[in-house]
Amino acid sequence: MSDDAPDSLIPYDQIVQEALRAVVGSVLGEIEAGGGTLPGNHHFYITFKTGVPGVDIPDHLRERFPDEMTIVLQNKFWDLNVTDVGFSVGLSFNQRSSHLVVPFSAITAFVDPAVDFGLQFQATEIEESHGSADTAENDGSEDAEQAGGAAVAKNEDGSNVVTVDFGRKK
Repeated sequence: MSDDAPDSLIPYDQIVQEALRAVVGSVLGEIEAGGGTLPGNHHFYITFKTGVPGVDIPDHLRERFPDEMTIVLQNKFWDLNVTDVGFSVGLSFNQRSSHLVVPFSAITAFVDPAVDFGLQFQATEIEESHGSADTAENDGSEDAEQAGGAAVAKNEDGSNVVTVDFGRKK
C-alpha cells in the first residue's frame, strides 16, 4: 500500500471549504433574524482578504489593511445583512462609521471566543497572502487587541478549531 494518495477528480477540499463558509453564513443569518443582537457573551472575529473581488471597504481601511483584516462583531455594529454570497455590516473605526461588504469567499477565519469555537479556511490561489491578519480595532470591541486573530491558529487550549487542509498537490 502506497503513502501517495491518488489525485482526486472531485474537488473535495473546495467543496468542504464552501460548506464551512456556509456555516458562517448560517450563524450570521441567525443573528440578523434575531434583530442583530448577539445572545449572551457571543462575539465574532471575522478575518477576510481585502483584495478578493466583491470586498467593499472604505479606502482608509483598505490603506491600513491592504491584504487581510479582522473585524469584531460584538457591541457596536448595525445593519447586518446576510445574503447567499456574503454579508454587509456597519462598524465604527475611530468614531468613523464604515459600511463593509464581505463575500464568504473572502473569509479566512471565523472565531467565537465566548465558546472556544473557530473555523479556519484554506486560502485559495487567488487569495494567498504573504502576511498575517491585523485586527482592525473597530469601536466597541473590548478584547480585540488581545485576540489579534491568533485564536484561530491555536488549538493548544482545547478550543474547537476546525482546520481543513487536504494537502493539495501543486
